[in-house]
Amino acid sequence: MFDSLLSRFCHDLAIDLGTANTCVYARGRGIVVSEPSIVALNKVNGRIEAVGTEAKEMLGRTPGNITAIKPMKDGVIADFEAAEKMLTHFIRKAHKRSGWLRPRVVIGVPSEITQVERRAVKDSAMRAKASEVHLVEEAMAAAIGAGMPITEASGNMVVDIGGGTTDIAVISLAGVVYGKSVRIAGNELDESIMLHARKTHNLLIGERTAEQIKIEIGSAFPLEASMTMEVKGRHLTEGRPKTVTMTDGEIRIALAEPVKAIVQAVHDALERIPPELSADIFDRGIILTGGGALLKNFDKRLREETGLPVQLAEDPLSSVVLGAGKMLSDFNLLRRISLD
Repeated sequence: MFDSLLSRFCHDLAIDLGTANTCVYARGRGIVVSEPSIVALNKVNGRIEAVGTEAKEMLGRTPGNITAIKPMKDGVIADFEAAEKMLTHFIRKAHKRSGWLRPRVVIGVPSEITQVERRAVKDSAMRAKASEVHLVEEAMAAAIGAGMPITEASGNMVVDIGGGTTDIAVISLAGVVYGKSVRIAGNELDESIMLHARKTHNLLIGERTAEQIKIEIGSAFPLEASMTMEVKGRHLTEGRPKTVTMTDGEIRIALAEPVKAIVQAVHDALERIPPELSADIFDRGIILTGGGALLKNFDKRLREETGLPVQLAEDPLSSVVLGAGKMLSDFNLLRRISLD
């Protein structure tokens, strides 16, 4: 009784610890934190100057003694100390108090995460004052968050395109029949745009600008009306600020390789699943989740390439954390699907 009273009082948390963004869901309150996975560190005294949105504002603009760190790379922890501090900050922010209560935490991780990487995520969360840590596959959490009937004896296919990884899963009877994680996702798309600007326009642009171009005029399939965007950066040979006009067509060509790799991974999944489940997926189609799924016409491209119905989840950015959040109220389901 004390245990249930304590859990109700302290708000268990679900966390989508993403390469680009971290979302935190508090039971009974919904999503309470949704911020970039970035930490601004003071190199002189080792103090954290800013976390999340504040730290992102500093990207490319920090003085010499402050460095902006992305603790996550390809969906896993690359900098343990920064990740721990970032988690502690977000957990405290979610609780609105630093009190003595330690929440139970459910964290979404890529499907092909190694044992060592799994341990690193758990340890960081425990040091960030969690009492229990349960890990679940991001694709499974995304499927639950998107409202898919994962406990039924039928195939459900979800493609979760995050910042660092694209997770593809075919789920039946609350189990992953086929799971694949490819380390090509939103960040790779940004890098392709930066490379294109450098090669084609001799223009040096930062990550934030590349992301803005992707959001505004990026697409995976031709648009109905062409779009252009004024892009500011530094000219490589002249060394001074310059503005160039980019079109949706050239950005589509720049993004062609990573988009093709994601589509190919979906093809591979469709080829490797049992025929009975293939029939289910043919009827139900594919659900797209994750921030990368918001790339214009990605659903059309996938529909064209696979011949299957493709649907964008209602809230692609939050599917993983909403799915993990649902498990906080269903510990029987959590026990069945957690990676422990």
